[in-house]
Amino acid sequence: MTPLTTETTPRAAGGALARQRRRTALLGAAATALLVTLTAIGLGTGEVSIPPLDALRGLVGLGDPGNVMLVQELRAPRVLSAVAAGAGLAVAGAILQRVARNPLASPDVVGVTGGASLAAVAVIASGAPAALISPAALGGGLLAAVLLGLLAWRGGFTVSRLVLVGLAVQSGLAAAVNLLIVRFPAELASSALQWTTGSVYGRTWTEVDAGGAVILAGIAAALLGHRQLSVLDLGDDSAGALGLSPGAARLRLLLLAVVLASVAAALTGPVGFVALAVPHIVRFLAGPATAGTLVLTALAGAVLLLGADLAVLHLLPVHGLPVGVLTATLGAPWLLVLMLRHMKPNAGSATR
Repeated sequence: MTPLTTETTPRAAGGALARQRRRTALLGAAATALLVTLTAIGLGTGEVSIPPLDALRGLVGLGDPGNVMLVQELRAPRVLSAVAAGAGLAVAGAILQRVARNPLASPDVVGVTGGASLAAVAVIASGAPAALISPAALGGGLLAAVLLGLLAWRGGFTVSRLVLVGLAVQSGLAAAVNLLIVRFPAELASSALQWTTGSVYGRTWTEVDAGGAVILAGIAAALLGHRQLSVLDLGDDSAGALGLSPGAARLRLLLLAVVLASVAAALTGPVGFVALAVPHIVRFLAGPATAGTLVLTALAGAVLLLGADLAVLHLLPVHGLPVGVLTATLGAPWLLVLMLRHMKPNAGSATR
């Protein structure tokens, strides 16, 4: 009996891995089809309706010149901003949760998007050129991450310390944002206030090109570094035995997550829920983390944020509602459920 068990165990493991790959591929194909459909809807709906196929053709400069102008100049920047920011936030959340070994870790919970928001609002409220918003958001996110690291790792790292310090940092940064808004001229403060609610309204091709390129490069870097994530999942001792420096690898991955989240925040403002929830949804549907599930996470984040933006545009009765309001409404109960699960006695030791 023993030789038979030893022989079939690798086969069973290989079969389970093959089934997960097939499931991930099917989910990825479904997410891609849904994303294309939502993109066509976003490009084609409005005061002037365009058939979905004509809208997609207009995106690449084909078809009626009027449709091309309407799609490319007015609708495409908003749609593509939601796609890029949703993908970037979701991947950033997945990286943070794995590096911190904490299901509650996400850029909007631990203060990264708060730092990006503070820096971006300072640029907007001061009347500085709009081209400085993205670099300022990136710098603000990095500074918030440094502050979080100094406070959370002081005296030893624990999951509870990370979450509590992150929430405190996020609250302090939100208060600073509000102070900036009320102290600056009304015409500038109103623009900053609209940005802080989380919105893809009024995006330009300059912002989409720059932010989208950085997010795409960041996701590619995350895929290249997925082996390091997998090794870190084994624990620091095992990672060291395999020749990986856990501290350096963790720092590189955290910086990558901060860059993704900060650039996404520069595109959309502090949109919540996406980075926190999407990695959990993907794990529930596709199983343990692999390079394929990371791609699926990016697709799911893009689908979620674009779908939420289309919902606030065309389905909800309140006109002009920012997409961040809808995602925050969905995210609050989700965060509560995760925190209650995390507080169970059998969950405490597993997430340290």
